[in-house]
Amino acid sequence: MSFINFAGREIQCKIVYYGPGRCGKTTNLKYIYSRIRANVKGKMISIDTKGDKTLFFDFLPLDLGKVGGFSIRIQLYTVPGQVHYNATRKLVLKGVDGVVFVADSLKVRREKNIESLQNLIDNLRDESIDIRDLPLVMQYNKRDLQGGAVPILPLEVLEKDLNSELKVPSFPASAIEGYGVFETLRAISKLVAKDVSRRVLSGRKAISR
Repeated sequence: MSFINFAGREIQCKIVYYGPGRCGKTTNLKYIYSRIRANVKGKMISIDTKGDKTLFFDFLPLDLGKVGGFSIRIQLYTVPGQVHYNATRKLVLKGVDGVVFVADSLKVRREKNIESLQNLIDNLRDESIDIRDLPLVMQYNKRDLQGGAVPILPLEVLEKDLNSELKVPSFPASAIEGYGVFETLRAISKLVAKDVSRRVLSGRKAISR
């Protein structure tokens, strides 16, 4: 749930990048961080989790406008991809306002994508959140490998596996090369801003601090 910072006249929204291990969550955040102007972003924090990492930074996207006179500050998080770090995944999801699910386009990772999405659904349910009620965007990463030596999944297969029921916006991407990265971020940011605006203006205000 969003936080209202009255002193700074900001609504702080939390977006989590979720997906299987090595799908490109960290690469997404590092690419975004490297392209955002220094005067609108905070420091990137990396928390080691014995072989995996959780990343975090926040920034002020000037193109989102204001809600009730408050600017919107976006906090971006990644979760550890490995299954045995599920307790950390749950912790990172607390207070989430939107999710980017990063799927790995490699053919050998097909089952891991499906398992990770189900894990997201289960962990959100433990927080009393129905995934269909949460701003969500799909990103199909590693499309730069198309035509290479390593087989990748067609977009149609990824859509069928992961988005046939949810029907949320989806974007082919290469987090390494950068295409599709900001398209994904803009889509989820706009969905979150719209949802926050609806909640605030309807009187279901975010928690204050």
